[in-house]
Amino acid sequence: MFRLYHLPLSPFCRKIRLVLAEKKIDVELVEEKYWEKRLDFLRLNPAGQIPVLRDGRFVLGESSAIFEYLEETHPEPALLPRDPAARAEARRLEGWFDDKFHHEVTANLVYERINKKLMGTGYPDSTKIKAGSKNIKYHLDYMGWLLETRDWLAGNTMTIADFTAAAHLSTLDYVNDVDWLRNKNVKEWYAQIKSRPSFRALLSDQVTGFVPPDHYSDLDF
Repeated sequence: MFRLYHLPLSPFCRKIRLVLAEKKIDVELVEEKYWEKRLDFLRLNPAGQIPVLRDGRFVLGESSAIFEYLEETHPEPALLPRDPAARAEARRLEGWFDDKFHHEVTANLVYERINKKLMGTGYPDSTKIKAGSKNIKYHLDYMGWLLETRDWLAGNTMTIADFTAAAHLSTLDYVNDVDWLRNKNVKEWYAQIKSRPSFRALLSDQVTGFVPPDHYSDLDF
């Protein structure tokens, strides 16, 4: 059985949990407070970051590398298209959400509102929260634009791009920071992916001291 070292509201961990569930791979989840710099964890991943996947003696960190490993070792259902251009687009959007969206939105909202309290590193920075609230509007508009001509974010099939975006948005939805009325296409897309069986475990996550809004686990939100 695989073992995944994770945190419930880490979008990078959520991405891998969605991939594992979609591919019906059994996994043992181990919650890891990476900021505590536990020695045994640092031996697994000297970078001190999550997620970390353990497959027997093989240990791998970094969510994109973990996804590629799972895609190659468990190719069904495929989360990358066969066409090279379509594969490149899926990977481009995976990088977009894990890099640009993460730095401009997730880090400014989820990390400020929740992670700082969990880590005991101070109070939320109102400047960063304002920036995140402003930036998410641009990203939702971009997603809506993509979905005007596509069934899914990277094309007409569901890919890792969709799970990556959904992982980030689900953490933001936990703290009620997504305006689902801003773009109809985005809301309909999220409703589709949110209703998949692979999403159920994420919707049951609870972080001590933080209660999600009522619509968070509602499939008909």
